[in-house]
Amino acid sequence: MELVAAGAARLSAQRLPALPATVAQPGYDRASLRMGIVHLGLGAFARAHLAAVNEAALHAGADRRWGICGVSLRQADTRDALAPQDGVYALALRSADGQGRPRQQIAVVGCLLETLVAPEDPQAVLARIAHGDTRIVSVTVTEKGYCHDPASGQLNLNHPDIVHDLGQPLAPRSTIGFLVWGLQQRRAAGLGPVTLMSLDNLPGNGHLLRGMVLAFAEQVDRALAGWIASACAFPCSMVDRIVPRTTDDDRREVAQALGMHDAWPVLAEPYLEWVVEDRYAAGRPDWTAGGARFVAEAAPFETLKLRTVNGAHSALAYLSVMAGWATVDQAMAQPALKAYLTALMQDEIVPTLPALPGLDLAQYQARLLERYENPALKHQTRQIAMDGSQKLPQRLLDTVRARLAADQPISGLALAVAAWLHFLRGVDQAGRRYEIQDPMAAVLASRHALAEAAAQRSGEGPAAMLAWTEAWTGLTPVFGDLGQDPRFVRAVAQAAQSLRSLGVAGALAAWAPPAGH
Repeated sequence: MELVAAGAARLSAQRLPALPATVAQPGYDRASLRMGIVHLGLGAFARAHLAAVNEAALHAGADRRWGICGVSLRQADTRDALAPQDGVYALALRSADGQGRPRQQIAVVGCLLETLVAPEDPQAVLARIAHGDTRIVSVTVTEKGYCHDPASGQLNLNHPDIVHDLGQPLAPRSTIGFLVWGLQQRRAAGLGPVTLMSLDNLPGNGHLLRGMVLAFAEQVDRALAGWIASACAFPCSMVDRIVPRTTDDDRREVAQALGMHDAWPVLAEPYLEWVVEDRYAAGRPDWTAGGARFVAEAAPFETLKLRTVNGAHSALAYLSVMAGWATVDQAMAQPALKAYLTALMQDEIVPTLPALPGLDLAQYQARLLERYENPALKHQTRQIAMDGSQKLPQRLLDTVRARLAADQPISGLALAVAAWLHFLRGVDQAGRRYEIQDPMAAVLASRHALAEAAAQRSGEGPAAMLAWTEAWTGLTPVFGDLGQDPRFVRAVAQAAQSLRSLGVAGALAAWAPPAGH
């Protein structure tokens, strides 16, 4: 990864006055900010979403209590890039005009005041959570960061990080461990409660986070668990913005626009949505200035996002990786894939959604497809395909359950699930191998071998694919009880047979939604 060109001027707080007039920059006194927000999981999404919205609130006059301390839970690369820049970085919003020509709008974000690396100094992270200025602790740690069983939603007390953290109050590793031990220090110091806020793509993410924290706290101290349950807040939220991984080419393009180098800018689409329950234990900024919407109940919006945006994204990713379509816009240029996604949302996903008064679902779907087609983002399909064992239960399998409960067809959803299983072979249709990046990678590799052996014992054709699918869908941590439903197993087997025999393009060409749906 190229960070800074040799001899180049480096973006920093002191160099903000030298930025071109076309680049927006902090219009408030950074020195007056206090760190009221501690964010665990300081990745690109948090910097392009939470920090960007918080920046807008500060520009709109929010009080100065709401600076951010960002915590990297695994690696030092973000800290190493941003600390020499005083935490400031560029956010480049990319889109295209009517002729497909790229457009870019750049702003420098200044509300990130401190970056910590948890493995280097876990006590500093705990101290920041327990600090008197801290009022909100937010997290973007992806599905796997909750150390839970995706099918049951329960804390996995046998997870190596959880086992470690229960015995290491001063040196935790997991998100849940840091939260609970930090809250213990806070309570011991006589400080008030905080809001713990999940910004991950999980159904009922606030409820899930609360459940994981309380399950861990119960193992530590029931009185602590009681205090957390009664005093702290866990609002649910829905977040939406496409944030691709930053490349060295992106760094060079941003440097050209800034007139100086930023070691780690972030890229995003202009579109942003944040629906969050207005339940906070110690106040909050007015994030509406940055596009947030406060509601009493986020669940309908979470379901909308998970099943449409994330479900369709996963379906696209697995089919595309196997077909060799490297970016989302490249995939969307395939007429058969676009037609499939359109029908999948309209015929199988939208009928399962809760009532959303005032929302034009047809317009929402059309806007979503336009976002996928954005040629300026170059969003890698391999990036979306990561961690499928953690994503599928809420992105696709909950929708499958809703369709089966209504005795409705699932051929489009089954094709998406089969595409994931097809992807887990680790080699695309051109013979190019790739690594399976998933916290269950070892389990998935063993299950793949089991499924292939079952298929070989069953001969060839549909019988082999049925045996193969039965082996896969028996993986209860992912599929839960769906492996016992013959309608689901048959539909996935038929889709897998189509992918095996026809390839992705052929399977998409052959696929059609059931008549009348």
